[in-house]
Amino acid sequence: MAGVLDSVNQRTQLVGQNRLELLLFRLRGRQRFGINVFKVREVLQCPPLTSMPKSNSYIRGVAHIRGQTISVIDMSLAVGGPPIENIQDCFIIIAEYNRSVQGFLVGAVERIVNMNWEKIMPPPDGAGRYSYLTAVTEIENELVEILDVEKILNEICPVNTEVSEDFVSDGEMQKDLGERIVFIADDSAVARNQVKRALEPLGVQTELAKNGKEALIRLKEISEEDCQNDITERVALLISDVEMPEMDGYTLTAEIKADSKLAPLHVILHTSLSGVFNQAMIEKVGADDFIAKFNPDELASAVKKWVHCD
Repeated sequence: MAGVLDSVNQRTQLVGQNRLELLLFRLRGRQRFGINVFKVREVLQCPPLTSMPKSNSYIRGVAHIRGQTISVIDMSLAVGGPPIENIQDCFIIIAEYNRSVQGFLVGAVERIVNMNWEKIMPPPDGAGRYSYLTAVTEIENELVEILDVEKILNEICPVNTEVSEDFVSDGEMQKDLGERIVFIADDSAVARNQVKRALEPLGVQTELAKNGKEALIRLKEISEEDCQNDITERVALLISDVEMPEMDGYTLTAEIKADSKLAPLHVILHTSLSGVFNQAMIEKVGADDFIAKFNPDELASAVKKWVHCD
């Protein structure tokens, strides 16, 4: 697998161009899956795993890699399928999500493809495995499914969304907001609801969108229909994920800053891309802040800061 990952510096050239690189892999059968290369640290032949008593059933064991102990999640089990067999012949994708490092056990790893987010579409509605998808795309006339890793991780170890009492009791946020809302854009239903639940005790009214394109259309509607001067009359702040089908968070931010009625809107990029994110990306697209998912107090503090700036 040497050379399967390009340098981070090369990949940052994609920022603001609505492009991404997908690492393609398979679980047990012919179905292809994809993961954003930005999340991936390395890909390894599956090393010996050590079983951990009383661990979640999705976790096949832990691996000791470069002095670090990493939980290895069977991605087939996690999406409701049978366990991956002959794991010594399989691979683990070492990835960073939400401030922690995990290993994802997969049957085979193929290659990296460079794509436009416009070709990454929301998943079809449905139960079963489709409920674990954030997006789908087509490569070489085959469907590629992009998994909702945040949902999988939340099922294994639920995220705490409770904000400290200090933020709830001071009441400043509600006074600063008035009737204005905070807009949330994220392709993961789990992530959208985590943000919403964290802000509700602070008296924050929210509106949600499933991707950047949907968010941009709605923000333009609000600015045209409800605002005399600019969007901040109705929307105090946008909290946006980076990875989203059709239009990513970087492109959404750039589009907002290029529109005179939307440009005054403060934008916080709130993403699990913590391991490879750098300040240059914020400056390139004009975002105001970046927060790695998911710490409710840090989120509340950032929202308070930028709402108070108005």
